[in-house]
Amino acid sequence: QVQLVESGGGLVQPGGSLRLSCAASGSTFGINAMGWYRQAPGNQRGLVAVITRGGSISYSDSVKGRFTLSRDGAENTVYLQMNSLQPEDTAVYYCNVKAGIRSQNYWGQGTQVTVSS
Repeated sequence: QVQLVESGGGLVQPGGSLRLSCAASGSTFGINAMGWYRQAPGNQRGLVAVITRGGSISYSDSVKGRFTLSRDGAENTVYLQMNSLQPEDTAVYYCNVKAGIRSQNYWGQGTQVTVSS
C-alpha cells in the first residue's frame, strides 16, 4: 500500500504560479511512476505530468513549457511547479502513483486549483 499526501493548491490570478507537492509513504520501494492528473467539472481525469522510476518525464501538450515536474527521490516526493496559469488550468489536481508488478494505481485526495481574476 502507498499513501499520498498532497498540498499546495489554491486560488491564483491568470499568469500566476503555484507549486503542488505530493509525498508518498508506505510501500514506496515498488513505485514505478509518480505524477499528477487533473479533472475539471464535466471532464474526464487526464494526465498532467509523470516521472518514471528511471527519471523520464512526460507532460501533456497543454502544459508543456509552463509546468515543471520534479522529484526528491530521497523523500519520495514530487513537485509540480505551475507557471503562467490560465483559467483553463482550473481543476482538481490528483497525485498518482503506479506501484508494484501490476503498476497498481494509488491516488491522493485531490487539491483544488482555481485560476481566476
